Amino acid sequence: MDNRQRWSEAVSLLKAKGEAFVLLTIIGVHGSAPRNSGTKMVVTAKSTYDTIGGGHLEFKSIAIAHKLLADKDENQHIEHFSLGATLGQCCGGDCTVLFESFAACKTQIMLFGAGHVGKALTTILADLPCQVKWVDNREAQFPAKMLNNFPHNVECIVSDNPVDEIANMPAGSFFIIMTHNHQLDFELCQALLKRGDFAYAGLIGSETKWKRFQHRLKHREFSQEAIEQLKCPIGLSEVPGKRPMEVAVSIAAEVIGLYQKDDNASHHSSKAQGISFKALAPLLNSGSNLKRADLKSENFKNTSQNNNEPILSKSVTEKINE
Repeated sequence: MDNRQRWSEAVSLLKAKGEAFVLLTIIGVHGSAPRNSGTKMVVTAKSTYDTIGGGHLEFKSIAIAHKLLADKDENQHIEHFSLGATLGQCCGGDCTVLFESFAACKTQIMLFGAGHVGKALTTILADLPCQVKWVDNREAQFPAKMLNNFPHNVECIVSDNPVDEIANMPAGSFFIIMTHNHQLDFELCQALLKRGDFAYAGLIGSETKWKRFQHRLKHREFSQEAIEQLKCPIGLSEVPGKRPMEVAVSIAAEVIGLYQKDDNASHHSSKAQGISFKALAPLLNSGSNLKRADLKSENFKNTSQNNNEPILSKSVTEKINE
């Protein structure tokens, strides 16, 4: 927990790292409250940054944020708190909090090999919405500036046994193999096929190298169907060239195409997201007879069982319609 760091600094850092977080904003205050409208804080699975005033309000808000983080999705949610009646705070007013959930970066990449192409590729990946673990057993191969002050989304890993690092990646990760050692390349391919839950696995090399690898993998009793999950040669054929940067651009283009395809598929989901007008109506209807003190936190439900839209309780709906 780090209440000292400003929420804006935390958002910038967490976005660069690709870590999931929830941004909390007080969007309405009535009566006495710990902080004013517009106050913000950030909540992650393990930390909080800045504060919306502390006390039971903040405790309950953090718990709601953790539930949103558990959904691993990007969404918005509104909650209304009666500080005295519901939370028992001495200030006695009430406030409304907007929760904006930002999911973790979905594109997790493990890059094996810090040679010329690896260096060129990492300079591109460092500017993309992905998290990169860059692995080599030769510390001297990593650029000094990256070892000491690498981009937030790139982690350099010096490992005596790079194959062991595969187990540290989540399911659905991308793996790019381009080490200086053909035997190590083969062992990495073999370990990935045994695991079998990657979204992409690419091996740098010629057609001759790939035929040799396929023959050896078949002798290890891997099926042709399993072997074909590996991509070799790596990169897009539409982006030719043999210079390190040309090869890197070709590989990066292939990775971008894959994660953009996944993003587009998720955007076309039929699942309702965000806050419906019904949930916003009490906030917009400030000139009505609606009393904010009558809005309980349970009046703002995230979804209904029938249509996945946020709903209001009957008592609140009746007040809006008066």
